[in-house]
Amino acid sequence: MRRVHVEVAGEVQGVGYRYTMLMVARQAEVSGWVRNRHDGRVEAEVEGADARVDEVLAWMARGPRGARVRAIDTTELAPVGDTGFDVRRDV
Repeated sequence: MRRVHVEVAGEVQGVGYRYTMLMVARQAEVSGWVRNRHDGRVEAEVEGADARVDEVLAWMARGPRGARVRAIDTTELAPVGDTGFDVRRDV
């Protein structure tokens, strides 16, 4: 079990990044959340089986059609046992 905090920079807002990630995360059966930041980045936390988290991180590095991901920064966190995945309010 693994949990990561992720910040994605580039052209990642206004391209459906969060809602596509919601579908990707649910399909991968991981838990956590995603939201836009006021500085133009997308921020998320993803928790699940190692291979599933890696699968979502690989998608995050590409993003949906129309996105241009410049950088992805990850920080390992302790798993908290979340269930479900949702889109949070912007910060």
